[in-house]
Amino acid sequence: MVARPAIRGERGQGAVEWIGLVLLVCALVLALLAVGGARVPGAGLASAIYGRILCAVDLADVCSSDPELVAAYGPELASVVRSNAPEIRYEAGMSALPVDFRACRDAECGNGPSAGEVAASASGEPVAAFVHVVDCRPGAAAATESRGFDCSSSREGNLYVQYWLYYEDSTSVRDLPGQVGHHEDDWESYQLRITPEGADARASSHNGYDYEGGPRNWLSDAGIAHRSAWGPATGSTYVSGGSHAGHVREDDWVPGRWTAPGDLELIPIETLDAARRTRFAIDPPWRKPVFRDPEDEAT
Repeated sequence: MVARPAIRGERGQGAVEWIGLVLLVCALVLALLAVGGARVPGAGLASAIYGRILCAVDLADVCSSDPELVAAYGPELASVVRSNAPEIRYEAGMSALPVDFRACRDAECGNGPSAGEVAASASGEPVAAFVHVVDCRPGAAAATESRGFDCSSSREGNLYVQYWLYYEDSTSVRDLPGQVGHHEDDWESYQLRITPEGADARASSHNGYDYEGGPRNWLSDAGIAHRSAWGPATGSTYVSGGSHAGHVREDDWVPGRWTAPGDLELIPIETLDAARRTRFAIDPPWRKPVFRDPEDEAT
């Protein structure tokens, strides 16, 4: 029996077809995850594998630096999430940093240099932000709402990106004795609303949302007067010492301590799996109303 000679390029064609098949299977898995989210066992692992495969076949530039974002959101959304990450600007004298709660929940690993550009804590923990996307744009809104998120009314057509910052504790009133104003665990956020007209932003501050700092926001900070507090995005979020309250615009900030957007480790909440069962002294992002309704005025 005479062996059939190989046709030039046949092996290469087979490799292309195999890659295509693998990507098709991965796409089906990703579709399943989109419906079931983190409730599907092994969702985080499956998403991570999908992201690594996209990187391997070079279908997304952003996956070389953020494969987890690609796994969670796909190349296009991953690029949006990365490119809109804020510069974090800290109040003078601060040493606290937002970190990954899975690796650090105390001051020893959650504090770092009090001046200059800061990318990691004193113990080497990277500055981190947990991210969450609510896509209400045409073509995505139906799937988003099927997973329990609100794309109704004024939300329709918008893309929302939430950046959540975790600190090991919060001390709102440091000069009073005892534990007044203190609680373990602290979650604050910088939120982005991208519309066809542009991008707006707001930052959580204690029990409300602020755009600018100052006494005018005290009622909002206390949770007495809820408001949306959206304003034109500046690309920065300003963090107060002790309480970690935030706002988006600050005309008088003097560069002293900051974290550049490219230094932020971005962690999709959608891929946390079992970590979402972690107990906190206050509600984590995924248990807050704003997680499902991106226009909610409560923090």
